[in-house]
Amino acid sequence: MQIVKYPHPSLRHKAEPVTEINRNLNLLVGEMLEAMYRNAGFGLAAPQVAVSQRVLVMNFAGGAEHPDQEFVAINPVLVEVSKTIVDGREGCLSFPELFAKVRRPKRVKVQAYNLKGELYEMDCSDLAARIWQHEIDHLNGDLFIDKMGMVGRMNSKKYLTQFVEDFEFAKKSGELPKDMEPRF
Repeated sequence: MQIVKYPHPSLRHKAEPVTEINRNLNLLVGEMLEAMYRNAGFGLAAPQVAVSQRVLVMNFAGGAEHPDQEFVAINPVLVEVSKTIVDGREGCLSFPELFAKVRRPKRVKVQAYNLKGELYEMDCSDLAARIWQHEIDHLNGDLFIDKMGMVGRMNSKKYLTQFVEDFEFAKKSGELPKDMEPRF
């Protein structure tokens, strides 16, 4: 499983709700966790692996050695966000080596289903809240570059230009499939 890089089209598609928890979904989640850990991420959403489903995986400690901090979220929803806004440095596995400050609510309350089909709710703040918001944004086709301020956009321009050039080169050289639509 490969993580797609910006400007891959699947990053801008709104993911479809999961309607059934089955073997394929369990396999997808396992592969996503492996990809997230292999790339030293805190979270990964299905659109980042070109799968248009509302599924994400996270580990708030950032490593497989902390399984108690690992979460799977199916059809997650932000049900509350705080009014307190904080600036924090963010990166994204679909934007290697790009980091920028992004303003986000400090606290969130989220509801999601786990792989057993059980609804759970989580109240969190700081890094965990930022990870939830970032990954749910991916499910909606929104990217952290959309939330950067003017200075962040200006500082990111060279990275974004390089991502587009690399993407176009990969298409021309046959590294990327001709069908660039997300998988379902």
